Amino acid sequence: MDEKRSLEKQPEPRPERPVAEADVRASDADRDRIAEILREALAEGRLDTEEHAERIDAVYRAKTMGELAPLVRDLPAGRREALRPDPTTPRPASAPSPHGYGAHGGENLVAVFSSASRKGRWRVGGRLNAFALFGSVEIDLSEALFDHRQVVVNATSVFGSVEIKVPENVTLHGSGTGVLGSYEVKSLESDDPEAPMIVVRGAAVLGSVEAKPKRGKRGKRLRGR
Repeated sequence: MDEKRSLEKQPEPRPERPVAEADVRASDADRDRIAEILREALAEGRLDTEEHAERIDAVYRAKTMGELAPLVRDLPAGRREALRPDPTTPRPASAPSPHGYGAHGGENLVAVFSSASRKGRWRVGGRLNAFALFGSVEIDLSEALFDHRQVVVNATSVFGSVEIKVPENVTLHGSGTGVLGSYEVKSLESDDPEAPMIVVRGAAVLGSVEAKPKRGKRGKRLRGR
């Protein structure tokens, strides 16, 4: 009898509360969208170089939409876009994982009054973030192993340089802004439809961003490994 009563008195499980929009995990596309707003603001003179550098650095460290929103809240485009997540990104119904920004957040190379490089034989993820402030970043993909069909490189240089070297047999595209600096991506089109595609985006402010093929080097792409 007592066992029957205890079963009857058990409370029903509470439904999980949806995650607040500000606590939703930011995707790579969300970060890129906010970075583009900041680049436009720099070109329009709404941000100075120091403010732009600080905010770009914070963009690629952000883990949630709530961390991205303050970075563009005082900009015209940011008032419309700040908390609008990328529509193609699936969103969780419950609380997010407490871990870092995830296995797909990309590799960061940051040089502040210093230098950073990635070269030799290494596995390239789908995204690389390079930031140079009074420093230099070198990304050499000529001997890299490509696990992804497309690699996006976000390159920002402020009083510094970012140099990207790619194999001769890949497709290379780029778009970006040079503000009293040099932003140059030498486009390539591979004859192989399965060749990796490297897309370079970013800005150079009183500095340089350069992406070009490395002569005599041909890249590899691994599948399913």
